Amino acid sequence: MGLTDQYRHLDDLPASIPVFPLPQALLLPRTQLPLNIFEPRYLKMVEDAMAGARIMGMVQPAAEAGKEPVPNAPAGQPAIAPIGCAGRITSYAETGDGRVLITLTGIARFQVSAELQTMTPYRQCAVDWTPFEHDLQPGIGADEVARDRLLDILRRYLDTHDLQADWRAIKFSGNETLVNSLACISPFGAKEKQALLEAKTLEERNQILIAMTEIALADEGDQDRPLQ
Repeated sequence: MGLTDQYRHLDDLPASIPVFPLPQALLLPRTQLPLNIFEPRYLKMVEDAMAGARIMGMVQPAAEAGKEPVPNAPAGQPAIAPIGCAGRITSYAETGDGRVLITLTGIARFQVSAELQTMTPYRQCAVDWTPFEHDLQPGIGADEVARDRLLDILRRYLDTHDLQADWRAIKFSGNETLVNSLACISPFGAKEKQALLEAKTLEERNQILIAMTEIALADEGDQDRPLQ
């Protein structure tokens, strides 16, 4: 059983969590996000998380994500988007220059209920997991995914950018792993990443990812076309 498999019910999750605002960083359930931590406030966040539930929430600044902000942001801090995703620290390593390298493995998305006034140097939020309770169940909606369409647009994108992929690994990846992993590593901006995060179903996320990639390829084709 994986470390994140212990979260099977809403009662297994904390009512409040520390949050890490980071533009364009996307974490989804059962995906992994490596982070290089060096700011003192976030080093303290990781230290406290390691001493407790090992859970951190990833959120985007509201302005960059194109979302209505959660009210009551601390003075001098960017307002955050109302939807994020929490993960458990599943790997931890210290470096010789004072940094910490961690990996977050996604557990479930959350809606921010309120930003808390705390004495910690990092931000904390009360969160509501209820809208995303299905995130705790692996594979929901995987059978509805248009896998062939996704693989077709992936091939086109890779060919256009002269990139390679491990097609053997892709072949043996389940639909949830494939869609969510590609969404997380996609080269899109904060608004697009937020849209991928907030998709209601796996197939909706798949269709958003396909559409975004098609638009990107079309735009690149226009840029390469000589002027008449």
